[in-house]
This record gives sequence, C-alpha cells and structure tokens, in this order.
Amino acid sequence: MSAQPHVFNATTDTFEAEVLQQSLQVPVIVDFWASWCEPCKTLGPILDKLAAEYHGAFKVAKVDVDQEQQLAAMFQVRSIPTLVVVKDGQVLGAIPGALPEGELRKVLEQIGVQPAANEEEAEPEELTPLSPAEQIAELRKGIAAEPDKDELKLDLALALLRSGEVEEAGGLLENLPANLATDDRAVNAHARLAFAAQLKGAPDPAALEQALAADEGDLRARHLLGVHKLVAGDAEGALAQFIELLRRDRAWEDGLAKKTLIDAFRVIEDEDLVGTYRRKMSALLF
Repeated sequence: MSAQPHVFNATTDTFEAEVLQQSLQVPVIVDFWASWCEPCKTLGPILDKLAAEYHGAFKVAKVDVDQEQQLAAMFQVRSIPTLVVVKDGQVLGAIPGALPEGELRKVLEQIGVQPAANEEEAEPEELTPLSPAEQIAELRKGIAAEPDKDELKLDLALALLRSGEVEEAGGLLENLPANLATDDRAVNAHARLAFAAQLKGAPDPAALEQALAADEGDLRARHLLGVHKLVAGDAEGALAQFIELLRRDRAWEDGLAKKTLIDAFRVIEDEDLVGTYRRKMSALLF
C-alpha cells in the first residue's frame, strides 16, 4: 500500500518479527484497513505523511483485514479503520475510527514519539484517550477544515452520544451516506440512540436511585436506571438492573425486561460480559 521506508505491509507470518520485535526499538502503529473502506483512504495518507515527517521515530504496519482475517480476529477488530499501538513488544491500546491529524499527533506524543531529529528519549507512557469534551472539540475542528469527510461526522456522532448530546448525534447519524450507515459503529450508535430516546422526560439517575431505595419493587425506576447506565457507558451496571428486572417480573410491560436485555447485548462490545449475562438470562427463563 506504500513504498515509504517507514511504512510496510504486515501479515500473520511476519507479524512477530516485523511488528513485535521491531517495536522493541521504535513504536509501531498497526493500521487495520481494507481497499473498500472509504475512511481508510483518509487515514492511510495521514499516517504515511506522519511516518515520513518523523523520519523513522515510529513505524506504520498496514494490515489488510480481507487478506489477514486471523490478525484482525486476534486483535478483536470490529470496524475499520482501527489503529493498534505496539511499543516495547506490548499492545498499549486500540483506537477505532479515522482520527484527524491533530489527534494522531497527540497519540504519538502520549507514547513518547518525537521526530527523529530530536534525540531525546521520552519515558514510556500509557496510552490515554482524550476526554469526551476534547474528542468533540477536535472532531468539530476536523469537520470545519474538511466538511466533506463524512467519516468524521460519524466519529462526532459517537462522541456526542457518549456525552449525552442525543439530539445532535441523531441528526448526524440520519444524514450519513449509505456506505457509512451500515458501518458497525453506525449500527451500534443507532442502537444506543434508541436507548437514549427512552430517557426523554425521565428522572435523573439520582432520583431513580432514591426511588429504588424506597421501593426495590419499583420496576419502572429500575428499567430507567439501567437505561441511564447503559447510555452513560456503565455496561455492567445496566445489565445488573435489567437482569434484576427480569428476575422480579419477566412478564412486566409485555416482556420488556427480556427485550431490553437482548437489545443491550447488541450494543455492548464486551463479549465476556455479554456471555455472562446471557447465561444468567437463560437460567431465569428456562
């Protein structure tokens, strides 16, 4: 995909030698991409540009997910593009989505990468994501600079959903082009949006906690508290409320507890957690 000296194609057979071993000298950013992926066509050239600018201070390993399905499965790549950062033989983190150049530079800074002309060696640093507010601000800048890049609008919609800004997120999702509307992240976002819509006019979590403290059998409060937790990103807290709702009354609201659990399983990405609660649901139903 690139003839640059600091950018190379990685395969299952070469991954250990060319990525893991090489990461002992310089960090390696693994770019999971595919030829049909439009956001990948945006991200790839930015990575190539930075690799050239940094003169080998980090390497870029390109992995075609269609050709290297085993590698994609190993790193649990659910959507592309996804970047995986490897340093000192260890995976520091995975970053889904086509990040704008400014965010990529921040990622490089966080893992101690400086242009090769700067010989000062930075201390290794754990990869820490931007806060939701910082992500939104960066993405708004990216969209302002490149308003035709719809993949940035999808990234912004996801960031807005995490911050509870449901209305704007919904508008962005509805206006995505067809090629992005079926992206795994877009489908997940629509599912989260459906949960968020249930909270219109609902009490806040503190009020719902108080209602349950006063009456543990308040099923409406328990359901809404679970939805609040799911939208806020507390997957385990949400599932705990939904499974308790099912335990108390599986027939309530025409089987809403079972339906909500199934919908939540589609949204939550932690497969181990989902598996645990699927088993709990089965134990209650059968």
